Amino acid sequence: MASKATEARPLGPRTEVLSVPIDVCPDVREAALALHARGGGQIVTLNAEMTMAALDNPALGQAIAAADLVIPDGAGVVWALGRQGFRVRRSPGIELAHSLLVHGARVGWRVALVGAAPEVMARLQERLRQQLPELQLVRAIHGFQPAEAWPALEAELLATAPDLVLVALGVPRQELWIQQLAGRRTGLWMGVGGSFDVWAGVKKRAPRWMGALQIEWLYRLIQEPSRWRRMLALPAFAWRVLREG
Repeated sequence: MASKATEARPLGPRTEVLSVPIDVCPDVREAALALHARGGGQIVTLNAEMTMAALDNPALGQAIAAADLVIPDGAGVVWALGRQGFRVRRSPGIELAHSLLVHGARVGWRVALVGAAPEVMARLQERLRQQLPELQLVRAIHGFQPAEAWPALEAELLATAPDLVLVALGVPRQELWIQQLAGRRTGLWMGVGGSFDVWAGVKKRAPRWMGALQIEWLYRLIQEPSRWRRMLALPAFAWRVLREG
């Protein structure tokens, strides 16, 4: 069930890909800023792999359905939307998140980062201080915390009343964690997967030409061969879209 924030915003039609909700809006950055202006909410970046995971994980599916803005992060989702007659551009979550960081530094947003390994978080903070010296980073919490530490960390984070919280805990953990804080959080909260690793310089993003050819998945597979099982979701997604549509 969508939140009141979702119901109130004219950001474009909400449709579904394999029964998983997704928003069709002309400019995801403007949609995110409009969402912030209305009190904030959860942003989900949907790709084929997450779509298939949501079909197998009802909790993830419910978290996506309750999110305030679901954007087409993957080429497969854009293709599926095109089969429904929607012409949208792929909107990589890493690009939207970085754009929001830059905007936040310019307008004085209070920003928090959650997730990744301790050494990645340390390197990321240093890089952000160099690249965005005006950024107000109110909290930086690495993702390798003991379970008993999270309630206090959550309370401290919520007390800062952040404008933007980027969460790199991986799917589905990041989406479920953000959703469980619904009703207590303010500002924009967005799962960003491995973006912190890229921004910290630990990993590289696929070259632009691979993005243009929509084969960034191949670059990720070359970097992390252990992902091959997860990549099986891609042909399964395409087959299911063709079968159902």
